[in-house]
Amino acid sequence: MTAMIQPGQVELLPSVRQFLSGTKQLYIGGEWVDAANGSTFDTFDPATGERLTSVARGGPEDIDRAVSAARKAFNGGPWPTMKANERERLIWRVGDILSERAVEFGQLESLDNGKSAAVATAVDVAFAADVFRYYAGWATKVEGTTINVSMPFTPGQEFHAYTLREPLGVCGLIVPWNFPLMMSALKYAPALATGNTVVFKPAEQTPLTALLLAEVFEEAGFPPGVVNVVTGYGDAGAALSAHEDVDKIAFTGSTGVGKKIVEASMGNLKKVSLELGGKSANIVFADADLDSAVVGSLNAWLFNHGQSCVAGTRMFVEDKIFDTFTAAVADAASQVKIGPGLDPTTQLGPLISQQQFDKVTGYLEAGIADGARALTGGKRWGTEGFYVEPTVFVDVKPEFSIVEEEIFGPVVVAMPFNAADGVTEAANDSIYGLAAGIWTKDISKAHRTARQIKAGSVWINQYNGFDVAMPFGGYKQSGWGSELGATALDLYTQTKSVNIAL
Repeated sequence: MTAMIQPGQVELLPSVRQFLSGTKQLYIGGEWVDAANGSTFDTFDPATGERLTSVARGGPEDIDRAVSAARKAFNGGPWPTMKANERERLIWRVGDILSERAVEFGQLESLDNGKSAAVATAVDVAFAADVFRYYAGWATKVEGTTINVSMPFTPGQEFHAYTLREPLGVCGLIVPWNFPLMMSALKYAPALATGNTVVFKPAEQTPLTALLLAEVFEEAGFPPGVVNVVTGYGDAGAALSAHEDVDKIAFTGSTGVGKKIVEASMGNLKKVSLELGGKSANIVFADADLDSAVVGSLNAWLFNHGQSCVAGTRMFVEDKIFDTFTAAVADAASQVKIGPGLDPTTQLGPLISQQQFDKVTGYLEAGIADGARALTGGKRWGTEGFYVEPTVFVDVKPEFSIVEEEIFGPVVVAMPFNAADGVTEAANDSIYGLAAGIWTKDISKAHRTARQIKAGSVWINQYNGFDVAMPFGGYKQSGWGSELGATALDLYTQTKSVNIAL
């Protein structure tokens, strides 16, 4: 590792330094192996741009090796036939190890992604651990039903009919770089609880916690081939999506890549679930608790540096409080502490990469060129690293790119609305429908507005209100299927009907 600890930053744990030493390998069939062609790539600290370590660059040949290992583990291995309570104990153990090593995972996530190590430890790692424990409990509760069939064309005949819920087989899991560990848990846990085997492809920008998590699966005692991890670039993800021996692809990422996943899956018509982009509406009525709404609305678009698919980046504010409220949000944003994730006082870290930095600053320039006015921010911060000032735009029009398109950075556009005219038509004017926020003291207004919003998650008098038991998925081009909660089990199982003539 070449990254240096700066004054004011916490010291890295020895285990983190040890993990970063040497080239990281792929995890296939219970063994740590080099990429088939021997190639590697470097991963970098977004706070400084400095190299962290080298990682094996897996490609299509490595995906084929991993799929073969997963298929062998599913067809002939102990995993699908293992007693449910034994799978439960193994998956629960993963959650416990994550909790035990939370600071280690949090620091590594911070180095790889740029986010606050304190937040990564307290939020990302803690939530991931809870996800594993939640779905560990479901391993013993995946059940079929008995059905009293009628079948009128067989008079006098008796039948015994029932259904079975069975695992799909080999599941390809592909996650993005914004919440690497958390997104891993959302896919791993239900897939494993229902008896599937897995080939996991992390984002090339953030491969490190995925590899550390593979060590946790190994430590917990998972049989070889049940979990396989291939790090690499888009060619590896494309090969996994198109592989004829993969039964399911679960993907989180951009809507554009999601469409490519669907196209690639058509060869064997594998099942696909998608959690995609968003341009979420955050609606503030004049009767809201405005102090809470300012804090919550700031968190809606600044959490994780704005690199969140659910970010409330379209802020609709009732006209009678628009100027006062947006000024308060802008003032709060201007006071946010910007810095590296290893600084415990940091509130806003860097963007993930030079590419993402260029994208976000390009949107800032486009917004200003279109006529938007920045109440605060509007440019990069500092001279090194991928930092962008938190930016509040007003004087925007619906056709502006900063209003229509997902920026994935610390940028919000604020628009006034008149209560008599309503707000939901404007809020729903998007190709996306992932999340929304509503701020009001009127409970009837809150319920009515929530029903009218076309989004998979609606949070009232809060934002980012996630819970492991609450389904999470999108409307429109924000995805297919719902993760979290009991509904996620449907993504990784198939139903078999059995009808016996007695």
